[in-house]
Amino acid sequence: MVHTRSLAGVVEIDGLKFDWELQREPQCTADGWKGMVVSLRQTGSQREALLEFPTPKRLLKGLPKGRSQLNDVIAARGVRAALLAGWNPASRGKPMVFMVDANGD
Repeated sequence: MVHTRSLAGVVEIDGLKFDWELQREPQCTADGWKGMVVSLRQTGSQREALLEFPTPKRLLKGLPKGRSQLNDVIAARGVRAALLAGWNPASRGKPMVFMVDANGD
């Protein structure tokens, strides 16, 4: 059996289902390193939230990239943080961007 990394999933928060997907792995740009970005969307809703994670410290030290640490638990924390910060998934408009820590809080 082959084990593959999950780059997307569904989490349930307070009876509502939210889809999450890895949008961008950490990458080096002209402005320096940027952390990974995860998109969140309530199932059946339009408005998206983007969670920007900090750059892993190993990249700042010049070490190899390694695997992105992302799972349903971190995604669920990110959904809760975005909702507490004012994200309304049922509204319309541009995606809202939230900076979170490495644990999704």
